[in-house]
Amino acid sequence: MFRRDPSEETTDRHLLAWVDPRDPGLRVDRTVRDSWRVLRIQSEFVAGFDAMSDVAEAVTVFGSARIKPGTEAYRLAVRLGQALGEAGYAVITGGGPGAMEAANRGAYDTGAQSIGLNIELPFEQHINPWVDVGMNFRYFFVRKTMFVKYAQAFVCLPGGFGTLDELFEALTLVQTKKVGRFPIVLVGRDYWGGLIDWLRERLLGEGMISDGDIDLLHLVDTAEEAVEIVKSACPTCGKDDDGRLTR
Repeated sequence: MFRRDPSEETTDRHLLAWVDPRDPGLRVDRTVRDSWRVLRIQSEFVAGFDAMSDVAEAVTVFGSARIKPGTEAYRLAVRLGQALGEAGYAVITGGGPGAMEAANRGAYDTGAQSIGLNIELPFEQHINPWVDVGMNFRYFFVRKTMFVKYAQAFVCLPGGFGTLDELFEALTLVQTKKVGRFPIVLVGRDYWGGLIDWLRERLLGEGMISDGDIDLLHLVDTAEEAVEIVKSACPTCGKDDDGRLTR
């Protein structure tokens, strides 16, 4: 029996759908719909800016939604959230399960702000229970703006296509100087080392990137090392005027 593709129901799918320009009826209909859709996009930006306006210094953490509780990868993400929280940073994640849940959980346990920015997906993904500031977004590009705008750093745990997408988005913004001092930390030399080797061998070796571009990525193994890199890039982040940790 024919089953409708659930991805047809997402807002992004409707926005990005191709319309045959040879069909004038569809073209006019899409033009009208897209014009009104701008207001929805605008309202999502406004809601995001409003929800995030009170966020103090924060670090955005990415990683796989498929990591299971009880695994070493999950425990690492919890410890990362704790270490960031103990250092005075709020933790921002994609709000879903796996590494996102674990990092939120670690931050929540320390009393730090724990923020989850969820996304509408074909298969429903709920905000995890360790979030005290949560939002649901329809559009990936609006959500990505919040990830970058309100963070002082990105920390990437092992993950899949989504994590890679967010990693290279951030890397491009730093490389092109769209954002200023913004450390990007990869946790797990065994996981990320092959990617770094490929970037160095192929992209740098074939002149596709500059010598310093690889140095924009910091490769570590522990949560504590990741936090030290974040702190060294922004020594006063997470502290008040008297140098005390803020929450």
